Amino acid sequence: MKKLLPSLALSVTLIASFLFNNTAVAQPVLGFGTYISGLSAPIDLTHAGDGTNRLFIAEQGGRIRIHDGTSLLVTPFLDISTIITTGGERGLLSLAFHPDYETNRYFFLYYTNLSGAITIARYQADAGNPNIADPLSGVVLLTISKPFSNHNGGDLNFGPEGYLYFATGDGGSGGDPNNFAQNGLSLLGKMIRIDVNNFLTPPYYIIPADNPYTTDPNVDDHIWSLGLRNPWRWSFDRNTNDMWIADVGQGNWEEVNFRPAAGTGAINYGWRCYEGNAAYNTAGCQPQSSYTSPIFVYPHSFATGGFSITGGFVYRGAEFPVLQGHYICADYVSGNVWIVYPDGAGGWLNRRQSGLPGNIAAFGEAENGTLYAVSLGGTVYKVNVNTVLPVSFLSFAGRKFNGYNELKWQVASADDIRRFTIEYSTDAQSWQYAGEVTAATTLNQFRHNTSETGKLFYRLQIETLDGAITYSPVITVNGNTTGDIKVFPTVIKDGMLQVSSSTEVRYVRITDMSGRQVMHRETGGQQGYFTIPLPPLQKGMYFVQVKTAESEETVKVVVQ
Repeated sequence: MKKLLPSLALSVTLIASFLFNNTAVAQPVLGFGTYISGLSAPIDLTHAGDGTNRLFIAEQGGRIRIHDGTSLLVTPFLDISTIITTGGERGLLSLAFHPDYETNRYFFLYYTNLSGAITIARYQADAGNPNIADPLSGVVLLTISKPFSNHNGGDLNFGPEGYLYFATGDGGSGGDPNNFAQNGLSLLGKMIRIDVNNFLTPPYYIIPADNPYTTDPNVDDHIWSLGLRNPWRWSFDRNTNDMWIADVGQGNWEEVNFRPAAGTGAINYGWRCYEGNAAYNTAGCQPQSSYTSPIFVYPHSFATGGFSITGGFVYRGAEFPVLQGHYICADYVSGNVWIVYPDGAGGWLNRRQSGLPGNIAAFGEAENGTLYAVSLGGTVYKVNVNTVLPVSFLSFAGRKFNGYNELKWQVASADDIRRFTIEYSTDAQSWQYAGEVTAATTLNQFRHNTSETGKLFYRLQIETLDGAITYSPVITVNGNTTGDIKVFPTVIKDGMLQVSSSTEVRYVRITDMSGRQVMHRETGGQQGYFTIPLPPLQKGMYFVQVKTAESEETVKVVVQ
């Protein structure tokens, strides 16, 4: 990564500091324990939602196996090996159970047929034996021809409204030579949404009337969203219904896309115009702002990234509360795994961990929320939390000097920290390398030579001795003393209020809806980002007033 050249800048100005009041943020460190072995190229894992908590594992060669909670059953649930094409990225790729499976016994498969076409088919379990499916019950709902053997996509899931979603690849080769992903009349490189509750009449599905392009003659009615390259594993958050899509990159970037549950379809994720946040082939494309950018990207690198992302799930199991609300994904090649989670201010943080078992092709949830990682080598691993890593920052501050920005930070202990990697950004989304500092002491500083006169964001990547990666909160260094006052979160669940201000804050005052003051806190001129613990408050709505020397800001918050 290049460094910006130094030049004269504004005079010394204190811009940002982050005070933590000696609090520590617990960060989970993942472990992977062998749960099922002896499988043949397992490629997907799910449950039937029927109260049995059985695991159904799809093998790429065409068999579906069942683990009943005690052992792997010898007889396959279903074997379609004679009707599929295998090799490379082809084969049986995914399965999903109908939301009413417990009563109708229907489930759906995603595979490549004997001609290599993407195929969506429906089967039914045997009425007398829940561990066997009827091979003669299969009907094909949809086939999508494609010119190349790779980039088949390969994941299907039911949405919260009971419709079936599945994500297709862009047709293969490299660079999407036919531009299928941006072609609204092609079903390749898309997220598709259909209603499969038509059980009796071919083609056994209908297109939902509220699909986003049903009135657009330039986009096929099946399509929910466009601009995907090879979405290899995507999921719904079982608690919030948010959609998470991991899309395999071309030559430089892997990405994760996010659609909140309150959002609609009609989203264009940008491929082949953009790979991650970088321009790829913009001929005939709109400006990048016209597309939905990923919330997380990582570069092609064994050390800090990888080469083929495998999407996962937001953890919602009961066994590891520290993982609640954290999205987990991995790289098939490098063995790195990431935890992505909200920063509390509308953005996202991520933490990388190395040492994942090799060739993770999928993640899967059990009915009770337990999370598993599936290795194409033949093993299913249970995702555990081995330890909890305390990250104890005492302060993090930045100042503008002539030709450089000076960063200083203090941690409670440096004993378990190997190094700090300093990253900077102009938008707090795309990050660049600035340098490294060996964690020799608890008090550290770094000089970043830069000609930037506008706002820069900084964060620290902290690598511990065991290879785990965490990130500091983000601070801002600006070329002037003015800036916004921000209060977050607006819904407070943990009794902690976060304040951001680029000028010194005199006090923070909270009043209830009747105007009665319930808290007044002198802050001693704190600025940047800092945390204020709240007194015990009844659930309800309050006004928070932040007063600085130049201005004040009042926002409404809800205490839960």
